[in-house]
Amino acid sequence: MNTINTLQDEIIEEFNDFDDWMDKYQLLIDLGSEQPSLPEEYKNDQNLIDGCQSRVWLQADYRDGIVYFQAESDALIVKGIVSLLVKVLNGHSPQDIIDADLYFIERIGLKEHLSPTRSNGLVAMLKQMKMYALAFKAKES
Repeated sequence: MNTINTLQDEIIEEFNDFDDWMDKYQLLIDLGSEQPSLPEEYKNDQNLIDGCQSRVWLQADYRDGIVYFQAESDALIVKGIVSLLVKVLNGHSPQDIIDADLYFIERIGLKEHLSPTRSNGLVAMLKQMKMYALAFKAKES
């Protein structure tokens, strides 16, 4: 199984293929479009993430000690960003998610190339994913 860091390194490698930020944005948009749509029943207010300018829904499920994330956004670039977070954190234990240092965000230049509102949205998405992990971990004990 891929570790969180292996997945991050794969993403960094994929983004390093492009020098131009327009190409990287296109890659984000493509990643977002490749992501399976979130089933309608999960597109509810409870799954809506506060702090995002566009609408982002995040569904988290917990089975056999593993957290499974699904997400969607109505904005293409944001959908790409959330698909990266899902790719990295999906299918891991709550503890692994809580401990994860998501260095890929900075390494692919996402932090510096996102508008402040999108950056806040990214932080909000990540925070929500870690909150779910904490909640599932609390259920374990």
